[in-house]
Amino acid sequence: MTPARLAVSVALGGVAALAAVAMVAAAVRDAAEPVTIRISVHYSHFEPSLVTVPAGRPVTFVLDNTDPIDHEWIVGDAALHERHRTGTEPYHDSRPTEVSLDAGTTKRTTVTFEQAGTLTFVCHLPGHEAYGMVGTLVVTAP
Repeated sequence: MTPARLAVSVALGGVAALAAVAMVAAAVRDAAEPVTIRISVHYSHFEPSLVTVPAGRPVTFVLDNTDPIDHEWIVGDAALHERHRTGTEPYHDSRPTEVSLDAGTTKRTTVTFEQAGTLTFVCHLPGHEAYGMVGTLVVTAP
């Protein structure tokens, strides 16, 4: 290989390496950026009621209560929801997966779900779950 061809080959290899590094950096940056999901409460129902999120990545939920009454958005497994139903769970507004929504308000919360699986989100205020304020959250493997 001539010195000129070798220089061009090295230069092109360097450009390809820089492009690969840039792609990896962008993927890492994007993985750290929160996914944003908007959930509306309207006529005492969650819309959408089925949400899919990636495991290990921050998810910012924008919770918009358009109803004239208070609601809550509580995400968890069956055991957590049973504790809320029986009243044995302490006040919950300090947890990112448990948000109280006053009438006509919007709140944001960011959660990272570490494991793949299926959880539910429920409003446990009296009568709301029975009325249909239940949704499913699917956490997919990375």
